[in-house]
Amino acid sequence: MSNPDDVAPALASLETIVSLSKRRGFVFPSSEIYGGINAVWDYGPLGVELKNNVKRAWWRAMVQEHDDIVGLDAGILMHPKVWVTSGHVGSFSDPLVECGNCGRRYRLDELPGADGLSATELMDPEVVARLNLVCPFDGLRQLGAPRRFNLMFSSHMGPVEDDASVVYFRPETAQGSYVNFKNVQQSSRKKIPFGIAQIGKSFRNEISPGNFVFRMREFEQMEMQYFVRPGEPAAAAFEEWLPRRRAWYERYGVTPSRLRFREHAPDELAHYAKKAIDVEYRFPFGWKELEGVHNRGDFDLGSHAKASGENLEYFDQAADEHFIPWVVETAAGADRAAFTFLIDAYREEEVRGETRVSLALHPELAPYKVAVLPLLKKRPEIVELCHRIKDDLKRHTMA
Repeated sequence: MSNPDDVAPALASLETIVSLSKRRGFVFPSSEIYGGINAVWDYGPLGVELKNNVKRAWWRAMVQEHDDIVGLDAGILMHPKVWVTSGHVGSFSDPLVECGNCGRRYRLDELPGADGLSATELMDPEVVARLNLVCPFDGLRQLGAPRRFNLMFSSHMGPVEDDASVVYFRPETAQGSYVNFKNVQQSSRKKIPFGIAQIGKSFRNEISPGNFVFRMREFEQMEMQYFVRPGEPAAAAFEEWLPRRRAWYERYGVTPSRLRFREHAPDELAHYAKKAIDVEYRFPFGWKELEGVHNRGDFDLGSHAKASGENLEYFDQAADEHFIPWVVETAAGADRAAFTFLIDAYREEEVRGETRVSLALHPELAPYKVAVLPLLKKRPEIVELCHRIKDDLKRHTMA
């Protein structure tokens, strides 16, 4: 279903996709009658079908087509020590600057003139003055020095609000797979290498969300954690999963020339990662991450084993060896994937002087599969036949 690169249609503008989504019932602003809420969106009748189809396609490709990958649905709320141990409480943050005049806050690396800076440069107290950065709202040079802003939402569990009752809304699904590693491995009797896949909601208090559903504060992830032997086997698994994940998007219609790989620089790597490469897509607002593939080493299982006191080693009977598995992760987003398929499928053509809009979605992703349209409405028997055909198709056609 991929378009040949030399005949790829023009890329639609973000404004065009936002307008189409509202008009045709793909995506609406959340709580719109009250003025909306920033970076939260609701999926309409067509949007929910498209996103559900994307999730089904991912689940089929990652779980049902693999004997060595099983599913999991972990809770959104977890013990707070999970997030302390994972490093999220201490390290899950973005560089924030605040305007001394208007009080608006911005993610530093997304300000004009600050793009391309290394992680070290972004936290340099002199970086704002050195680059003469200005506030995008009022144009004044009154931005303060950068500081770290933690992205996790927190709340309290139970009737008492104190430090002991703090809980976090998960910022990723992955930790549920790590703390359930032993349960899943023993109950499924899987041998290394094997994977745990999840689809579920996550939450991040983004400093500068935007670009429609590309970056939201409430979103849905599609993540798979692949547990492998340490060292070279993990590196080999990483190289195997990287082209597979790019090919999945092409399989469902994304134009190949709009996809590329980008490797993270050493000072750009997350605290858990040994290596990370993004599958990027050329969105209307530039090249951005579509999915990440990460070699997380033994950071996650090793950290949770140490903090909890639980033995999370795997015993390889054939080699008579105990070891903490390494993890190769594929991390995608259902919202971002659906957004990408929608953008890439958008078509405009001139027909008898009028602009006709269509969506060249892959049949497995399309909200509507078949239309049964009786042309002779004055013939009741034909209308009745069409209703029977429609009902039969509903019972037997794929979702």
